[in-house]
Amino acid sequence: MVNSKYPAGSIEISCVEVWREISDYLNGEISAELRDRMQAHFEVCKHCTAVLDGVRNVVQLVGDGRSFPMPHGFSQRLYKKIRER
Repeated sequence: MVNSKYPAGSIEISCVEVWREISDYLNGEISAELRDRMQAHFEVCKHCTAVLDGVRNVVQLVGDGRSFPMPHGFSQRLYKKIRER
């Protein structure tokens, strides 16, 4: 199904599908067709673009080997927000 917010001829992809594939997207381990669909989605979905930027930041932070303490209660607040979605 083509949605008007997606480029003509593209196949819509849901946010959930994007989130499921985001790691493989960053690693270049997805098909060209899926990459195109995800890129089209990022062009119109600010939320998924923010998730992509956040995952990139986490990968960069983890990749440099440094560790950062989280503020007290951070995990509980994070899990609460995830459950609310």
